Amino acid sequence: MRDCELISSSGSRVLFRLQQPVAIFSRQVLNGLLLDRARDSGAEVVRDRVVRVERSAHKWQLQTSRGVHDADFLVIAAGARNPFRRQFSRPFAPEDLMITAGYYIPGCSQLLQVQFLPGLHGYIWIFPRSDHFSAGICGKLTGQSTAELRTVLEKSLTTFGLDFHGARFYAHVLPSLRATTLRRAPVQGEGWALIGDAAGFVDPITGEGLYYAMRSGELLAQALAAERPQSYASLLRRDFQPELEMAARVADRFYAGHWMGQTVIERMVQFTANSPSFRALMSDLFAGTQGYLDLRRRLYRTLPAMLAESLANVLRLPTSGAGMEAGSSAG
Repeated sequence: MRDCELISSSGSRVLFRLQQPVAIFSRQVLNGLLLDRARDSGAEVVRDRVVRVERSAHKWQLQTSRGVHDADFLVIAAGARNPFRRQFSRPFAPEDLMITAGYYIPGCSQLLQVQFLPGLHGYIWIFPRSDHFSAGICGKLTGQSTAELRTVLEKSLTTFGLDFHGARFYAHVLPSLRATTLRRAPVQGEGWALIGDAAGFVDPITGEGLYYAMRSGELLAQALAAERPQSYASLLRRDFQPELEMAARVADRFYAGHWMGQTVIERMVQFTANSPSFRALMSDLFAGTQGYLDLRRRLYRTLPAMLAESLANVLRLPTSGAGMEAGSSAG
């Protein structure tokens, strides 16, 4: 899908077209595809539940409900609150976590919608799939409880015209690490490593973690294939970890900061509505091709054009320039 709608906490909204289409997969389908590829590459897939992990004579013993498996190297990829993480690192503090809650609602659309709310360090999303919507909300664990977020979501779904009654509910806890936690939390040790959510590799602004889960797994695989597992942490620092640290430093300012007399989110929606240059930037952020480290540089470089385009749009003056083909509307 290409159409996206942003709604600010004041009710301002903009509908614009993404320059690159967004594909939304069911996590169950994606997990199945990844397992199939692993099996086709020679991996043995054991469908069992690990209940205990122990280190013995330079090997790991994994106790499952059906037996014991030995391993030379252990990779923890079981989420932010998996029962084994405390054996290798401290549990994440509440300040380093976010809650997500939502419904799978029958229906069909080609419009991706994101709504921001006052006082919420997070957002509401409505992502259409082939035969239903994934509609949810995320917020910091220290902000509101799951029940409170669920109530806020249900009120918003009513305004969107979506009937959640009888729909399947889901809720998860995700990492949303502070920059200090990202820098200090260990991700590897003798014969073990953490990847994905277990390592806290989730964008603290968007809650996106799939890319970082797959990329951290890829970097660890490179280190293991080179017989240098100890290089994993340095590979992370040379790859995406600085991006996550930058996102962690600006997350509070994004959700609660002000810029040019308005909230950052309000200005973001206004610029998206009125500036083709800013729409191109937002499209790249959605596509994942615009990172946080060079975002300030791009904003400074394009700010004169964004201001000129926005003023011309408000005054209804003719404009020209890249990105003008992207239609928008604001209320």
